[in-house]
Amino acid sequence: MAMGVASGGRRGRRGSRRTPMADINVTPLVDVMLVLLIIFMVTAPLLTSAVPVDLPDSRASAMDQEPDQVTITIRADGGIYIDDDPVAPGTFPDRLAAMPVDASGKPPLVTLRADKTLDYGRVMAVMGELNRAGFNAISLVTNSSVNAP
Repeated sequence: MAMGVASGGRRGRRGSRRTPMADINVTPLVDVMLVLLIIFMVTAPLLTSAVPVDLPDSRASAMDQEPDQVTITIRADGGIYIDDDPVAPGTFPDRLAAMPVDASGKPPLVTLRADKTLDYGRVMAVMGELNRAGFNAISLVTNSSVNAP
């Protein structure tokens, strides 16, 4: 690469003795290390969140409804509904696996409605199952607030 051969200037061409140069170009090494540093700096904060969720801003305007949207509802007693159909205890992962995907292989958008009196762990368990089944775009449904929180 950057290692060249210098000729010893005293002798002619036939009896020349070549000595290797000890110079190494470290610029490509530094460039690669800086790129790797930038990649790690960008991806490290993303690794801390286990469940990727698209959350709306507070006091956000209503989102457009999609035709193939699925609504998951968790009632105050912990019962889970997919659209308007109740889900039997223990069958939620199987029901998620049976949901159809579109032509491009993307799962449908999921909106999650949960009662405000529910335990945080119950909502996170449902969101974890959604994430495990491949539903990574989740919208949380809330009441619209007129005043700032």
